[in-house]
Amino acid sequence: MNGNIILLALLALTVVTVFRGVKQVPQGSKWVIQRLGKFHRTLAPGLQFIVPYVDSVAYKVTTKDIVLDIPSQEVITLDNVVIIANAVAYINILSPEKAVYGIEDYEIAIRTLVQTALRSIVGEMKLDDALSSRDKIKVSLKASISDDIADWGITLKTVEIQDINPSVTMQAAMEEQAAAERQRRATVTRADGEKSAAILEADGRLEASRRDAEAKIVIAEASKEAIEKVTAAVGQDDLPVMYLLGENYINAIKGMADSDNAKFMILPADIPAAVRGLMGSLK
Repeated sequence: MNGNIILLALLALTVVTVFRGVKQVPQGSKWVIQRLGKFHRTLAPGLQFIVPYVDSVAYKVTTKDIVLDIPSQEVITLDNVVIIANAVAYINILSPEKAVYGIEDYEIAIRTLVQTALRSIVGEMKLDDALSSRDKIKVSLKASISDDIADWGITLKTVEIQDINPSVTMQAAMEEQAAAERQRRATVTRADGEKSAAILEADGRLEASRRDAEAKIVIAEASKEAIEKVTAAVGQDDLPVMYLLGENYINAIKGMADSDNAKFMILPADIPAAVRGLMGSLK
């Protein structure tokens, strides 16, 4: 009976020993093995064997890319403007033993490094440059922390700037500035339009005056030519001239009488005398 108990105990111990000595490391992971509390080796994926009760699995580290979200933070630019920036980093652990023994918590350390480097890089840029130079910030950020995390057996695959925006107060100020700029442009455009209209109107008046003057000159020259021709035709006889003047005079009075505003019939007092004189001249 006691022999059976001992046999079962030995069998159980054997099973436990085999279980503790045989390890199956999954793909995408590496296990850090300690022997009597000291780093011994790193197990690659697959079926592995360790010394039971002497070796132990101290850390299980993933070899997949790790995404680290970098919290938002306030950053002051070179022109003393507060902006809000955050990023995301993609890392890969190449040497698990360095990652677990070289730093207490590599994720916290990398986040802190990225935040510090981001403040330093953006702090040397003006607001407009910081808002429009994400690629430049990305390159500088990666270069500044890659060497530091390499000592921990970690490589920085890439780092991306997620958001980089002015603070709420600065956004309000920028909106006011943009509104003022749009108002200024509208005022300038309106003033230019009014100026152009005034210039065109003045040019129109000038052209009209010039044409009126030219027309008056043409009329005056035509009148002069007509008078010269009439003078040449009548010679010393003033009867035709008197006839023309009388005809124009009568037509003018007729026009006044036909006007819609005319209320009285105008009859010049000297018409009978003029008619008598005209008739006497005909005799």
